[in-house]
Amino acid sequence: QVQVVESGGGLVQAGGSLRLSCTASGLTFDDYAIAWFRQAPGKEREGVSCASWNGGNTYYADSVKGRFTISRDNAKNTLYLQMNSLKPDDTAMYYCAAVSNPYCTASWGLSRRYNYWGQGTQVTVSS
Repeated sequence: QVQVVESGGGLVQAGGSLRLSCTASGLTFDDYAIAWFRQAPGKEREGVSCASWNGGNTYYADSVKGRFTISRDNAKNTLYLQMNSLKPDDTAMYYCAAVSNPYCTASWGLSRRYNYWGQGTQVTVSS
């Protein structure tokens, strides 16, 4: 049984930082590229960032480049998203998703490609 669990969300003022974590079990962690998605009320789910199987290749949405950093620790089956300089527009439910492909392909931002999803962790950034 595959389980994906996010944590680390919360309420933070604009300009602040949060570090999200995603832990997966029931799968061979380094067989999967893993990504962060987010969805705000009334908006489409969007890809935020993706890390290949060993974290050697990372990808970011233009809106978060320079502010967010994705990393993974395969020994701990954990994916991280360090979020700095947070903006109110970053407010969303953040989801961790794993795809049974070790690489983030050109279509990494398409949510339908992912096999497993976590329950989400809420990030709220106040102005």
